[in-house]
Amino acid sequence: APVTPPGVSRTGWQWPVTPPHVLRPFAPPPVRWASGHRGVDLGAASGVTVRAPAPGVVTYAGVLAGRSVLVVTHANGLRSTFEPVIADVAVGTRVAGGEPVGKVANLVLSAGSHCAAMGCVHWGVLRGETYLDPLALLRGPIVLLPL
Repeated sequence: APVTPPGVSRTGWQWPVTPPHVLRPFAPPPVRWASGHRGVDLGAASGVTVRAPAPGVVTYAGVLAGRSVLVVTHANGLRSTFEPVIADVAVGTRVAGGEPVGKVANLVLSAGSHCAAMGCVHWGVLRGETYLDPLALLRGPIVLLPL
């Protein structure tokens, strides 16, 4: 059987920061307009490299609601969002999965981000307006093997 490289899942998606350490999991709200945690917080200090979790195009890199945000749009219509992240590549850049796209912003200066106090990067994934659990994209489908 083919061996999957470290950090890459069966689905081809991979951790945007390494080593991966989930500080806060995905916790969607019961209804769209309620509060919840629409992504995962991954432990990461200021300056840590953030990589594209899958191939795509950088479609946003800038400040949004006081936070440094980076968005990678993937071929399958999913969008990965990261904050607080300062882009290392320009909007419109096509990136491969695992390619560096930015660095975690200075957390001391990122007061608008809930990650400032935790030392993390927030990774969200959207399909249209619906947030998905990014960790589900890493796990992929469960496959039963014959005995």
